[in-house]
Amino acid sequence: MSEQASVPDEALPSSEITRLGGLFSWQSILFVILSVCGLGMGLAYIFGIPLGGKRLLEGEYYWIFIGMFAAAAFIALPAYAGQKKIPVHDLVAAALALGISVVFAMKAWDIVQAGWYNVPMGIVVMLLMLELSRRSGGLPFLIVVIVLGAYPLIADRAPGLLMGIPYDFDRMVEAHIFRAEGMMGITTKIVAEIILGFLVFAGVLLATGAGDFFINLANAIFGRFRGGPAKVSVVASAFFGSLSGSIFSNIAGTGAITIPTMKRIGYPPHYAGAIEACASTGGVIMPPVMGAIAFVMAITLGVDYAVVMVAAIIPSLLYYFGLLLQVDAYAARNNLKGLPRDQLPKAGKTFLAGWPFLLVLVFLVWGLLYKRWEYYAPWYACLLMIGLSFLRRETWMTPLRLWETLRQIGILVTQTAAIILPIAFVVSGMTITGVTGSITSGLVTLGGGNLYLVVMFGIVACFIMGMAGLSIVAYIFLAVTMAPAIIELGGLNPIAVHFFILYYAMLAAITPPIAAAAFLAATIARSRPVQTSFTAMRLGVVIYIVPLFFLFQPALVLQGDLTPLVYVLPSIVIGIMLIAGGFEGYLLGFGKVRGLLRLPLAAAGFVFSFPGPMMTLAGGIASAIMVALVWFDNRSQRAAASA
Repeated sequence: MSEQASVPDEALPSSEITRLGGLFSWQSILFVILSVCGLGMGLAYIFGIPLGGKRLLEGEYYWIFIGMFAAAAFIALPAYAGQKKIPVHDLVAAALALGISVVFAMKAWDIVQAGWYNVPMGIVVMLLMLELSRRSGGLPFLIVVIVLGAYPLIADRAPGLLMGIPYDFDRMVEAHIFRAEGMMGITTKIVAEIILGFLVFAGVLLATGAGDFFINLANAIFGRFRGGPAKVSVVASAFFGSLSGSIFSNIAGTGAITIPTMKRIGYPPHYAGAIEACASTGGVIMPPVMGAIAFVMAITLGVDYAVVMVAAIIPSLLYYFGLLLQVDAYAARNNLKGLPRDQLPKAGKTFLAGWPFLLVLVFLVWGLLYKRWEYYAPWYACLLMIGLSFLRRETWMTPLRLWETLRQIGILVTQTAAIILPIAFVVSGMTITGVTGSITSGLVTLGGGNLYLVVMFGIVACFIMGMAGLSIVAYIFLAVTMAPAIIELGGLNPIAVHFFILYYAMLAAITPPIAAAAFLAATIARSRPVQTSFTAMRLGVVIYIVPLFFLFQPALVLQGDLTPLVYVLPSIVIGIMLIAGGFEGYLLGFGKVRGLLRLPLAAAGFVFSFPGPMMTLAGGIASAIMVALVWFDNRSQRAAASA
């Protein structure tokens, strides 16, 4: 992918590297053919276009989609880091995935109506999916898929609340491969129907230059201010991450440009890497497009994607507000300037060149919120973007650019399918054994009926699963186990609870000891990974606390009575300002915060921002005292300097 051209292969996780070679290499040609066939079938199924005189059945389409993109994944994704050539056994695996899937597609009616299944071929499909899970998510992902997928074999021997209904091997294969609980269910629906159009939309935008436009736009707006390149990184990554839906693509795409610029004006390497890691992580929860987890949430909750998108607005803005405050505070404390105006693009010229991208995004949001087109909206937006591309010579959809676009789209869909499809085994293993209900009741019992203890156990579970790079798996697992327990025990808003789980599952990308996003950014920044990850934790502090806020105040996710926003939102905004001032040693509008005052200032800000009258009152008094102390301290420092 062009956005990754300047990043060495060893800097990227396996899910972000392809071995397709040149644009017209034989593997690229084969990959694009498979991708186009899969996308063509997707268009026919989603829009009800008849093929051969009849419309595709759901099972027919799902198996054709699985076959095409599983085969494409064995062509594109290397078996290990640095592998450039495609070995013969990978071609065999691709042929098996495609061939067996075609057979299953031909048997789709019998599978549904007569319960047809074939265990030997099902086992082959399982093994192929497990290998794709290793290539896309690494060894930790593979281990979780195997352990939870094979759980039905020992469910009756599991201890306590993990005990469930056992299945023999043949019945387990049947459930995992041929039934709606497994690969014919929600996971395939998510990638083959719900998010397919958004992945195509992201590919079209990136191929027509949206990534460069958003970086230029952020430079034009923020580049001249103190710490300008860092603010550019935050804003550009928010836009870029929302479009791509991938933390690692975001870091590789924008970080290769923004990290060296941040280092050039004085940010230490570990700090520059941490900024990019935090900004890219937040992009996945930034409307309007967001990441795959948002679509999973919409399906799990049974609501329109538009509901999830609207609910994400305030939390994501609070997160980026806190990140920008810390970036600005560091620049102010260390006297870091912005870039000279002559090195920055002109805002007017940038808008003039990039208005089609903004128009298409507005059209997409209009289609999602007003027209309720749901997963049809991105397809219509793609047509609009392709039409608008002909307004400028450099963005014309020429045959070469079309080929590049199809290749880019294929990479996005293939990588997404390779990591989401194997999750079907996890969902099936938890569903068919009936263990989700026992875990729910067990969590309530373990917490002694105390909501706060149950929430704490949930946070720990999110961290453990999320640190292995399994945010989607963690969300799906906890959405069907912990979410009902919290909702039932505390009577909390379901959307707020599911966002709470989503945030804590996702933020593990910047949390040690794994912190995959921070480690990747550290490689680009040439900094120490552990130092970078701990710095990312500090910079991303808002994302650790905001989920607790909207869990107990659903107005923050625009649910229920919105009146509390009148007094809750200002206290949170002020609290975040105090937290950022304490963590970075500079309070906006008051000056530097010296050592002994920093931690108490941050603590007062947290208490003040926590929803609840008593907490807000106590925090308000403490915050006023701390701000007064900071003001007097700075005044005395200036007086001493003058003397």
